[in-house]
Amino acid sequence: MAHSLSAKKRVRQSAKKKVINRARKSVIKTQLKDFDTVVKGTDKKAAAEQYAKLVKKVDQIAATGTMHKNKAARVKSRMAKRLAKLKG
Repeated sequence: MAHSLSAKKRVRQSAKKKVINRARKSVIKTQLKDFDTVVKGTDKKAAAEQYAKLVKKVDQIAATGTMHKNKAARVKSRMAKRLAKLKG
């Protein structure tokens, strides 16, 4: 248990950040599921729109530090491959 005031404050801050980071990760997972559903439906235009939404969210979350920039790039690359496969 934290005893000093600064240690108690860090506990409070980390608890808040944990909730925020979990929410952000949940948003990414939801976007990925939505993209996956659209890709399986073989609608090229809808898949491209969903990919654009996914890329925007991934970039936003990577900018906050919740997700590492290399992981964000990896996710975008994999989804771009799936989109290209659908179009090709």
